Amino acid sequence: MSDLSTLNHYKLTIEEYHKLAEVGILNEDSRVELIEGELIQMAPIGPPHWSIVNRLTRLLVTLAGDQAVVSVQNSVRLPPNSEPQPDFVIARPEMANIRSRIAGPADTLLVIEVADTTLAYDRGVKLRLYAKSGIPEFWIVNVQNETIEVYGAPTPEGYQTKFIKDKGDYATLKAVPGLSIDIAKLFA
Repeated sequence: MSDLSTLNHYKLTIEEYHKLAEVGILNEDSRVELIEGELIQMAPIGPPHWSIVNRLTRLLVTLAGDQAVVSVQNSVRLPPNSEPQPDFVIARPEMANIRSRIAGPADTLLVIEVADTTLAYDRGVKLRLYAKSGIPEFWIVNVQNETIEVYGAPTPEGYQTKFIKDKGDYATLKAVPGLSIDIAKLFA
């Protein structure tokens, strides 16, 4: 019998991932995302995560107005073989009228992950993936510590800047004037 480490693992392309949905193997209720060619089961959403996503949705949509598109728990396409489903993608305003494709790195201003039980994964796998793909800003909303980790200046190895924003601070997206989250209000 073979050891699992000697078995070949099949890596999916983005196109093959979408084909799984087209033929009915995956559906909109499937809680999986494509990360570096592998299907990864997403963690269940608990009440703290759910609450922060709802609060952030209201804040972000209001603050962004017509300056950006706020996409909630939808995919972002990161070629060649990743399509994660972050909690938020803040995209360029023209994406509101594009129906033929999913937002990619050139369309994306900010990705936000709300981390309750997934903090290590978001700081590791997701952070490296977004930086390598050139996502200009990445925020991790740390539910347990009631902070927002703001990452910027992406490189293939990771982000060059990191700031921790806590109560009394604001997390501000430079690309969208006026989009500034009051940390104290978010976690009130």
